[in-house]
Amino acid sequence: MKLNKASLQDVSVWKSADVTLPQFDIDTMVQATKQAPIWVHFGAGNIFRGFIARLQQQLLNKGLAQSGVIAADTFDYDIINAIYAPHDNLTLLVSLNPDGSTDREVVASIADSIRADSADSEEMAKLTAVFENPSLQIVSFTITEKGYALADLQGKYFPVVEADIKNGPTGARHAMSVVTGLMLARYRSGAAPLALASMDNCSHNGEKLRSAVLDIAKAWRENGFADDGFVTYLEDDTKVTFPWSMIDKITPRPSEIVERSLADSGIEGMAPIITSKNTFIAPFVNAEVPQYLVIEDTFPNGRPPLEEAGVYFTDRETVNNTERMKVTTCLNPLHTALAVYGCLLGYTSIAAEMLDADLKALVSHIGYDEGMPVVVDPGILSPMDFIREVIDQRLPNPFIPDAPQRIATDTSQKIAIRFGETIKSYIARGSLDVMELKYIPLAIAGWLRYLLAVDDKNEPMAVSSDPMLHELQSQLAGIAVGNPKTYHGQLKPILSNSVLFATDLCKAGLGDKIEAMFCEMIAGPGAVRATLKKYL
Repeated sequence: MKLNKASLQDVSVWKSADVTLPQFDIDTMVQATKQAPIWVHFGAGNIFRGFIARLQQQLLNKGLAQSGVIAADTFDYDIINAIYAPHDNLTLLVSLNPDGSTDREVVASIADSIRADSADSEEMAKLTAVFENPSLQIVSFTITEKGYALADLQGKYFPVVEADIKNGPTGARHAMSVVTGLMLARYRSGAAPLALASMDNCSHNGEKLRSAVLDIAKAWRENGFADDGFVTYLEDDTKVTFPWSMIDKITPRPSEIVERSLADSGIEGMAPIITSKNTFIAPFVNAEVPQYLVIEDTFPNGRPPLEEAGVYFTDRETVNNTERMKVTTCLNPLHTALAVYGCLLGYTSIAAEMLDADLKALVSHIGYDEGMPVVVDPGILSPMDFIREVIDQRLPNPFIPDAPQRIATDTSQKIAIRFGETIKSYIARGSLDVMELKYIPLAIAGWLRYLLAVDDKNEPMAVSSDPMLHELQSQLAGIAVGNPKTYHGQLKPILSNSVLFATDLCKAGLGDKIEAMFCEMIAGPGAVRATLKKYL
């Protein structure tokens, strides 16, 4: 059978393949969404299909919602064309249990999928009409942290943003410009309330979204594309809100093992594709079972009752504490450390890394010894229970096909939060001595060593994409693995970059330590492993 609405009519065939089907009428849901859309989501990738869209599916299954989610993508239109459209916006979710078993479910809550491409007038008209509809309650995002960035580390607008500011909403290309243009349409059609909710895995995500949208709006006001009232509308939290959130669920790239198991069950057309934007994606999503979504409960036009699907709604302080617990101490820093060292040491699986005594010790020290002293208990989740689940169950799950190479993507955009915030907390607290930190500096040194694109065997190594890769590698030019004498302070400008690390590491007193660790790791083949053992 094939993943499409027509095939779902044969319930017995899907049941024989152990696939759970939606418990609502898809066509009725689609029609209800067209008449009164309530939810648009930007970022049509795996975390959306395998987690966020399924939340609405749970409400639909329970009869607690009538409409679905409209998926939009501002970056990779191939996802819409090649993954959504051929499968009638359906996704096959494969949940990977720690015992090796799987649960399969067709997620059918996506009512429509739209290419948010300003060059496509028909698609943009459809999306604009949705934003102009007063029924719309929530616009959510999983576009990665870099999707909110308007400028480089020197504060200079990216060329695409400069063009958007100069040319106005018509023809806007950057995601934040597209969204701001759609909000301008909503303002002009009656200024109905709306919540713009980032669900990206980054600190203060709602603040990043708000700042970017307002920056574009104010620039357009200055250039005559918008009036004062538009900016006032965006700044009025009785009209427009930007809730903060914390999200957590691992949705790795599609597994060949899962693909084969689906084929063996008679499910056709599940092969992944690589899009023109280099996205590796399949009609199915394989994902771990644990998942968390904590959202600041500020929705001026109402919201779906997502608490019935397991979402935590709370205040901003609790969201912030939960997010800091996860992103700065209990999960994300561990992921990044495993990513860079896994690549250097030749691993292709996060789970396999957790069988390496040195790497498990490194992340345990980062989490338990250096992270936990600065964790603020959010109250709704226990930090100690959370990190134990991460280290003892989630990261070692051999059936989660997650790779360090994937996690290492865009590290320059993440490292300020994943390590910098903890360093700042040590500096701010008189009871803690930042100079006592050892394992976080070791992780940072490992990342810098990784940027040399040479593994621990002294062989060339592919480095994952990163918007700062060229600039950082240029600053490291001249350093040769196997010849420590080629190092003559090239790290200092990087380590003193307070934007990159959220603080000046040299002024914080950690620069010399990181430099020393880095120099030890460039001594020659096996030096990375030897350095790990020395400090562990």
